Amino acid sequence: MSAAGASVGMFSGLVPGIHVNTLASLILISYPIIGSFISMFTDASYIPVMLSACIVSASVVHSFVNYVPSVFTGVPDQDTVMSVLPGHRLLLKGKGMAAVRASAIGSLIGAMSAVAIAVPLQYLMVNGLGDILQRMTILILMIAVTALVIGERSLKDRCFALILIILSGVMGCVCMFMPVPYEGLLFRGDLLFPLLTGLFGIPMLISSAGNVEIPAQTDDERYPVTPASGLKGVLTGSVVGWFPGITATAGAAFTRIFVKEDREERFIALVSSIGTASAVFALITLSVNGKGRSGTMLVVRDILGDSMSGIGNWIFLLMLLSVAIASVIGYWATIRSGKAMSRFISKVDIRKMNTAIVILIVILVIMMTGVWGIAILLISSIVGLIPLSAGIGRVHLSGCLLVPVILLQFNLDVVFLSLF
Repeated sequence: MSAAGASVGMFSGLVPGIHVNTLASLILISYPIIGSFISMFTDASYIPVMLSACIVSASVVHSFVNYVPSVFTGVPDQDTVMSVLPGHRLLLKGKGMAAVRASAIGSLIGAMSAVAIAVPLQYLMVNGLGDILQRMTILILMIAVTALVIGERSLKDRCFALILIILSGVMGCVCMFMPVPYEGLLFRGDLLFPLLTGLFGIPMLISSAGNVEIPAQTDDERYPVTPASGLKGVLTGSVVGWFPGITATAGAAFTRIFVKEDREERFIALVSSIGTASAVFALITLSVNGKGRSGTMLVVRDILGDSMSGIGNWIFLLMLLSVAIASVIGYWATIRSGKAMSRFISKVDIRKMNTAIVILIVILVIMMTGVWGIAILLISSIVGLIPLSAGIGRVHLSGCLLVPVILLQFNLDVVFLSLF
């Protein structure tokens, strides 16, 4: 099932606009049909564990390979390149594979390190550490928001950062709290899909200049980073996996205040390590308090219930084994897909490719969330263009998750609804 999950994760990671959370939800909807098919080959009591292992593997592999399309698509104009992904800067230097390799190494180190300390950390969480961290949730979230703002160098940029956090936060609250009557043509999806795609994906795609020329890519097959950058992300990954609303990029921005990474490759490895490690730590969180910190973990919770609770539970250990297997597959898939894309990217018309991706995303939004989803996609895309225009990082748009979670911690979601 790890191999099957890896295939799902590769598909969702490499196809822009498709998220592993969406596919996990489809697996949950199709649970009776899939369960009936699997029961022909094995004992029915194993089906929940097998499907959960498949979903966990998909989540891990997705965290590996989703960096590949982010490097090779949505390439900006030379004038705005400093405000976007470090991977794009390397791509425009002909070093796209260095970015891919750095990401793969960071993810592998993050995943394996998280697996190695999973059981001891689970023990600590069950025996008091979890309660301490729970009481610190509001403090950590407020620190994360503050770090995003003060991380900018000038007063002007800090003002823009605060505005972006508020704007994206309001949109996040609308999607999470308000009873928006959305319904897709295919099935009822999640408004977070058009929200996150609009804030982070569409702006990069539509802002790509038509005269961008991608140089031929080189790959010397040497490791562009040491394991140190990946190890630095493991601790932050545990924070991201435990505390709601803190994304991997927001965690990396916070980490960067204290840990300086002066090379693009090192920062990429750091962010990738955080992203993959957080997927593992989210599994630990689910086993400790039954709370899902991601869409995939929520689906796993619905399938397994509380059967994964308990220190060293055999189901929990099987999930960790699935993570380890998926990590090896994910590393291989990332390198292979990166090589494939680097061979033809310099021959592709970037604008035509990005236009095709935007059309695909719009179709998916209509199929999953209908007219209201399109409205959210349009408005969030406009907000998502602000960082590019202001020349600051897009990480401040993570307010779309941070602000709603903070309001929930203070029980202010009802107040937000009363304003509308």
